Amino acid sequence: MDTLEQGSGKLFTDPSTIAARADFRQKSRAMTDKVMSVSDAVGQLLSDGDYLAIGGFGGDRIPTAVLHEIVRQNRQDLGFAGHTSTHDFQVMCAGNLNGRGRMLARVDCAYVVGLEARGLSRQARRVMESGEVEFTEWTNYTLALRFRAAAMGVPFLPAHTTLGTDTMRHSAARKIECPFTGEPLVAVPALYPDLAVIHVHESDPYGNCRIEGISVADLDVARAAKRLIVSCERLITNDEIRSNPARTAIPYYCVDAVCEVPLGSYPGNMPYEYYSD
Repeated sequence: MDTLEQGSGKLFTDPSTIAARADFRQKSRAMTDKVMSVSDAVGQLLSDGDYLAIGGFGGDRIPTAVLHEIVRQNRQDLGFAGHTSTHDFQVMCAGNLNGRGRMLARVDCAYVVGLEARGLSRQARRVMESGEVEFTEWTNYTLALRFRAAAMGVPFLPAHTTLGTDTMRHSAARKIECPFTGEPLVAVPALYPDLAVIHVHESDPYGNCRIEGISVADLDVARAAKRLIVSCERLITNDEIRSNPARTAIPYYCVDAVCEVPLGSYPGNMPYEYYSD
């Protein structure tokens, strides 16, 4: 398969399926109680230099409480997937240019900083304009495709999107020749985050989760991540999960920690629960 063009952006994570599987094999499939505090979850599962992905979309169903704890624990040199990240990204930017080091070091940018309804964050702008954060450009769709590829266990997915655009030229994707038709395609590399954090409506102690409303890319993010913290509005019993298994969006074997955090998305929106403030 010939590469016709390569984007100039830096690839911050390894798209290798083989390398990712080595990490996934270490995850237990046992149904164990994973309930812990937010502080313990962040302390145990996030290390300096890790790559972080966040669930939700913009200001909707975002894991605000966990993000505050990440800033509180002052993790350093993190990578970040900016897949329509607005309020959550602004929280993370509090970890830069504050005299306490550099929290954000690498960002895959699809849509960050923008929160037009409330005004752009001066701190987020300062951080991204400072030159201390590396970034590579993507669209929302291509970043979602990266999670989809990882969830499928393949190193890339082919697509037509971004052909002939500046986004393609500033991304880490590659323009390739289809081995079947000879037509040009964009090869979008898989993205395996070291840690993902997703806020859900309900979870049992094992990590079987329910999401009400649109899940965005979260189902793929959960399967792509090497480790996963779930915060939930409320804990429910496993019997409740078993009573209607079709409502389970994220299965327990993807999850490493469950944190019960009522109003955990505040001041963001939580569909069917509360509106953004």
